Amino acid sequence: MRTLGLLRQRSLWEPASTNGMRSHPMEFGVLFTSHPNPATEPYPHRDVHARVTSEVLEAERLGYDIAWIAEHHFSTTYGIMPDCFAYMAYLAAKTSRIKIGSAVITLPLYEPIRVVENTAFVDILSGGRVMLGIGSGYRPYEFVGLGKDFDARRDVQEEAVDWILEAFHRRRWTHQGTHFKGVVEGEYEMLPVPIQEPHPPLFMAGGTDRSIAYCGRHGFGLMLSTLGGHDTLEKQIAIYRDSLREAPEKLRQNPGAGCVDIARWVYVAETDAEARADTETGIIKHISHFGGSGTAGYLGSVSEKKGELRYEDLLATTLLHGSPETVVAKLRELRARTGLTSLLLHYPPYYGREKTLKSLRLFAERVMPAFRPPSRAAA
Repeated sequence: MRTLGLLRQRSLWEPASTNGMRSHPMEFGVLFTSHPNPATEPYPHRDVHARVTSEVLEAERLGYDIAWIAEHHFSTTYGIMPDCFAYMAYLAAKTSRIKIGSAVITLPLYEPIRVVENTAFVDILSGGRVMLGIGSGYRPYEFVGLGKDFDARRDVQEEAVDWILEAFHRRRWTHQGTHFKGVVEGEYEMLPVPIQEPHPPLFMAGGTDRSIAYCGRHGFGLMLSTLGGHDTLEKQIAIYRDSLREAPEKLRQNPGAGCVDIARWVYVAETDAEARADTETGIIKHISHFGGSGTAGYLGSVSEKKGELRYEDLLATTLLHGSPETVVAKLRELRARTGLTSLLLHYPPYYGREKTLKSLRLFAERVMPAFRPPSRAAA
């Protein structure tokens, strides 16, 4: 039986079609938003972090490559994660193999050099397993609560990125910018020094042509949201590839350069019908959180009617839901059209812990082997 299983895995696996991107087997990460389920984690939702930690440990056991942690502030209707760096350091002590990344920190809310220091420090604590994903933010109330200018966020992020890259590469600086100022020179330098060289993999979330082009020109890996359909993703990735060619060689030394990470809501059950029955109510409830003034109209990119969400429409555009065979086929199509190098699996809390763990296991056992070399699939 084991020989037959290996033969099946060999017949399924195929090298990644990179379309000019990095050439390696696809990686699989899980996004952990620390989003409470009020039915099982009532206010003040302290139980959510123990549940998320147990899911990270299970993801490592099942062979997932990356645990991605999302930063959010002030809301009980989405994520409760004010400090990605503290949590990544905690997870570094609880795990041994899985990479740990931010997806994402809201960079305009930070002092840039503290981001560099914290990233390097957690890289050391984790033995070289940290990844840094940044974004400009899309929830205005987070900026209001922290006294930051939401409308200036992209300009702030772009200045912060320039300083972060200078700090990682030169280790000393004299920065006199519009939003930030600082000097480290002479006998002083940026410490600690990360294990990964020249720095841990750097990724940037992109949703507009401006942010995606900026991401490419600065040699970052690209992170794309759960909301875009295939046509949108193809256009965005084309912008990224063209812009990446303009990046200086020094910036293309980023271990994340050329990588494209696409997020999708994923759910695997034995049949398509079971997957729908398990998730339809929960996914509609979850995606509704992306509408309205709290997210600067983020829902508009997934639903032209902005509020009339239908499972059939989501299944056709942004969900990887169904039987293992269905999900393998849909993921192959996604990879063929986009050349993604990493899939970020997202699970709303409303599915419930048991269903989430069941899907994580089925995906690991019956989907991932189709996209991994036989030696690893059999491990």
